Amino acid sequence: MIQAGIFGVTGYTGYELVRILAKHPDVQVQFATSQSFAGKWLTDVYPQAPHLPLIDEANAPLETVDVVFLCLPHAAAAATAVRALNAGCKVIDLSADFRLHDPAVYAQWYGQEHPAPELLETAVYGLTEWARERLPGADLVAVPGCYPTSVLLGLRPLLAANIPLTGPIIADSKSGVSGAGRQASDTTHFMNVADNFAPYKIGRAHRHLPEMEQVMKWWKADAPPLIFSPHLLPVPRGILSTIYVTIAGDWALGDVAALYTEMYAGEPFVCVLPPGQAPTLAHVTHTNNCVIGVTQAGQTLIITSAIDNLIKGAAGQAVQDMNVMFRLDETTGLR
Repeated sequence: MIQAGIFGVTGYTGYELVRILAKHPDVQVQFATSQSFAGKWLTDVYPQAPHLPLIDEANAPLETVDVVFLCLPHAAAAATAVRALNAGCKVIDLSADFRLHDPAVYAQWYGQEHPAPELLETAVYGLTEWARERLPGADLVAVPGCYPTSVLLGLRPLLAANIPLTGPIIADSKSGVSGAGRQASDTTHFMNVADNFAPYKIGRAHRHLPEMEQVMKWWKADAPPLIFSPHLLPVPRGILSTIYVTIAGDWALGDVAALYTEMYAGEPFVCVLPPGQAPTLAHVTHTNNCVIGVTQAGQTLIITSAIDNLIKGAAGQAVQDMNVMFRLDETTGLR
């Protein structure tokens, strides 16, 4: 039985994580922390949650667990990761602290020096479908962001095939409100979101952009530049990314679709629709699935990719990574 601890359990991601782990046959949650609700029970915050006591992070008994999940803000997660690693725990970090491998890029986008730059090169970027061979035995895993998960899974077969691409890649992505976290703001308040639809942090402003560019360069050194345009949907959860890619030369949609079908054949959580069909949020919400569609408009390939931002984009992918790390069946607890 794997003994686990969760830091930051009262955020949306932490809550989804504890719900998954509570039903996982090979995991026992030993502790759950919350700075805001320490001393209370998780059911005081989420009535349908498992009845777990909430403790202060400083009191977390790291010696009792094999793995910790960090659902903490950036910078705070890195400091906790160092403590946990020093205590002999494996760390699965759902923050942004270990996704970027260049500390200078981290400082540029997060406005501060990285708290543990010596760990960046050894952290495994946990896009499970790509990192599966690197995960067993890993000590530190960075769970990808929700937007990057939808965009990168949508682009991977195309970039891996070394098909000549021209012009920028455009990722037009829409997310439910839970992607902004549990803390309300003017832009996520119900009265501003309901019956509305808004772009935000467009241009080169969203912190997920350098993460996607980094991985795209890993897969294709001469990958075209990425234009990323996120939008806020008036729904609780889910991400739908529509990605536009211009392919040089003659090509047939059937051939490109075959690349996607071949790469994701046998993947338990990725489904490729027949050419011309497109996913919706209803395909994926409350699941760990990514559903992808491909179609064309002249020389432009249009890729649509849908996930649940809280599950495949966060907690579910974290558990998927953990299953591979501990050499369990990858789907355990996620079906």
